[in-house]
Amino acid sequence: MPRLAANLSMMFNEVPFLDRFAAAAAAGFRAVEFLFPYDHPAAEIRRRLDDAGLRQVLFNAPPGDWAGGERGTASLPGRQQEFRDGIARALEYAAALDCPLVHVMAGIPPAGTAPETAAALYAINLAWAAEQAAQAGRRLVIEPINHRDMPGFHLHTTGQAAGIIAAIGAARLGLQFDIYHCQVTEGDVSKRLEALMPIIGHIQIADVPARNEPGTGELGWAHLFRRLDALGYAGWVGCEYRPAGDTVAGLGWRGTFGV
Repeated sequence: MPRLAANLSMMFNEVPFLDRFAAAAAAGFRAVEFLFPYDHPAAEIRRRLDDAGLRQVLFNAPPGDWAGGERGTASLPGRQQEFRDGIARALEYAAALDCPLVHVMAGIPPAGTAPETAAALYAINLAWAAEQAAQAGRRLVIEPINHRDMPGFHLHTTGQAAGIIAAIGAARLGLQFDIYHCQVTEGDVSKRLEALMPIIGHIQIADVPARNEPGTGELGWAHLFRRLDALGYAGWVGCEYRPAGDTVAGLGWRGTFGV
């Protein structure tokens, strides 16, 4: 049975961020993930986790100017020092929160950036960051993101991700397999899960096309959850979806699909 982690950036938005930990625990979750912790002291997040009896399983490294439309700096020219500073900050939070995984977003290269330049920068930055994470006892993950939701994002197919992971080493760099993004970009989700399972470090879920709860769109969730069990996936499954209505009222899908 998949182990579910609530995504506190998308779920439980009925209450302020720091109150979402208790709300997730009250709803039956035992682990959480979110996009970014940096607006709050690590010690305060640690306290909220401990008070709620929750595990932190994933968060993102700093993304650059998020409000300005940036979605990571790993493939952006001229931003190497900022990228390295961000990784150092992320690893400090990961240590404080006892979080095993840090997601590094690839970024949207500026117009005019040659694809070869972005790819080279991405590889160099990830290799360095993966070494830092390994020394800190953490593992990095990378996520292909579809171009409908995030036009121009450097990493947008699972094939791209598998190639960079093979070059750096799966012990240090894993695949964050988002079923929503995969279905939008490539489809054939079951076969891709099967082929990529050896390098998958984390899985996230949302239905297609609206990115709402499982059972609200086109995907066959009963089948997909069975496949995860059959493939022996033992990691966490992040619920990175936008609730169609009230978060708690929409959680009935867990019983429907036996998770």
